[in-house]
Amino acid sequence: MLHTRKSFSAPLAGPLTWHCVDFEARLIHINKRADRFNEIGKPKSRTGRRSIPMAPMVHDTLQAWREDCPKGELDLVFPNGTRNVEDHSNIHNRVLVPLLLENGIVDEEGKPKFSFHALRHAAASLFIEQNWPPKKIQALMGHSSINMTMDVYGHLFESPEEDVALFAKLEEDLLAA
Repeated sequence: MLHTRKSFSAPLAGPLTWHCVDFEARLIHINKRADRFNEIGKPKSRTGRRSIPMAPMVHDTLQAWREDCPKGELDLVFPNGTRNVEDHSNIHNRVLVPLLLENGIVDEEGKPKFSFHALRHAAASLFIEQNWPPKKIQALMGHSSINMTMDVYGHLFESPEEDVALFAKLEEDLLAA
């Protein structure tokens, strides 16, 4: 079982603000991002603005965290120690790497196996494995086009066994007509 830190003193995400977390609708509204200088601005593309459904665990964890979250002028869900936008490298080095090491998720050299981008890829892969529609995956990932989604993840939609079954069904339907 994956062990997580009991304290959320270290931030886990970018410039998510509390007004973007809709507990009633169970949605997180993405409408901004922080650049490499931690300046808050618009997402990279129009489709970068999106709403992400919260799994029950995420909903409950965020509700509990809201009580303990350090309050700041920016109203960030995951502020840094000075209540400002957290730097990506700090999140990586202080949260992700220790979490992976603590749980033995390392390569043969003992180095962490995954990056944040790998986690994003894993999420998309799980959506595909669960047969979510490609357009829904595109929207959740914030891709500017379905082409981008298919270029990056299209190989995961391929299933030779399923293709054989689909052609058998097609033949059966055609011959029954």
